[in-house]
Amino acid sequence: MFNILVVEDNADMRELFCTVLSDSGYNSIPARDGMEALDIMDKEYIDLIVADIMMPEMNGYELTESLRDANYDLPILMVTAKDQFVDMQKGFRVGADDYMIKPINVKELVLRVEALLRRAKISSDKKITVGSTVLNYDALTVTINDKETILPQKEFYLLYKLLSYPNKIFTRQQLMDEIWGMFSETDERTVNTHINRLRDRFEGCNDFEIVTVRGLGYKAVKKVD
Repeated sequence: MFNILVVEDNADMRELFCTVLSDSGYNSIPARDGMEALDIMDKEYIDLIVADIMMPEMNGYELTESLRDANYDLPILMVTAKDQFVDMQKGFRVGADDYMIKPINVKELVLRVEALLRRAKISSDKKITVGSTVLNYDALTVTINDKETILPQKEFYLLYKLLSYPNKIFTRQQLMDEIWGMFSETDERTVNTHINRLRDRFEGCNDFEIVTVRGLGYKAVKKVD
């Protein structure tokens, strides 16, 4: 069972988040502020933190920054009433992985926690397995039924991104920004070219396919459970 540390100075909100997460199968652990959160982490293994920003003693920014400085790489989801872009920007720059603005839809909170935990596992393993297909991030290889293929870097990163989030639609611009960089002058049609190459390479693969969503972009669909 995953341990989720809920750091929130509002008692009602803290209890609500803990209850919702516990009902969703997580072991939720409450903390009133950043200092108490650090004390808990000295005694408990924590898989993910849900943290408010505005708290006494140590706020969410300070908690996140101190954990990153100490080389903690667990996912951190910031939850706050601060809805200005500069606040969100600061949250990501000190090391937050995701950001939600109050009032919070608790169902969305659970979905984001699930996604962050899944992403953290993929990141630590650096491997994705879909049926008989295995992607190895460090080696840029795709192995299908023990046959290994080394892909060009951009092709591999595209496939890895799509298979990390099966059924999620990515626009061409999102893929451009992530794989080629936000300030790249490369044309969006380059994404189409790389997608077509991936389709040609894995035309006979029975584990997944890359689907074009007309007017939106692309998604990877698993053919196996």
